[in-house]
Amino acid sequence: MLKPGDTAPAFTLEDAQGEAVSLDDLLTHGPLILYFYPADFTPGCTKEACAIRDIHDDIINSGLRVVGVSPQDCGSHERFAERYDLPFPLLCDPKKKTTKAFKLDGPLGIGSRRGTYLIDTDSSIVDAVLADVTISRHVDFIQRAIAAQQPS
Repeated sequence: MLKPGDTAPAFTLEDAQGEAVSLDDLLTHGPLILYFYPADFTPGCTKEACAIRDIHDDIINSGLRVVGVSPQDCGSHERFAERYDLPFPLLCDPKKKTTKAFKLDGPLGIGSRRGTYLIDTDSSIVDAVLADVTISRHVDFIQRAIAAQQPS
């Protein structure tokens, strides 16, 4: 996993509608929460996506944006987002180039790991969490990022 202080690797991936989205595009809107997950429609990934959906207004109101990345194709992402009413983009990484660049390839190259990054507008990684099974750690991470954006 990349560490705080590292530079986030540049990428361009398709979203669920097949539109190209780059890291630079995403960072024009402010700091980004970029989360990687293994697969659409699995119990853990569904729980994580829905938990992020449930705090999405807080994410946006804090000036952050959130985007998910996994190896599924655009059609799968579109169905997943529609079924669970996900208000944030899901990006398709079927060859796992971006997943590998962020050092989240699965064991022995199978699947992908569950990791979340907070990336600042200069592409620097501010913070990161890796937790393959304990999904609540990712939501807690996002809630801390939201709190950190609030003026003191």
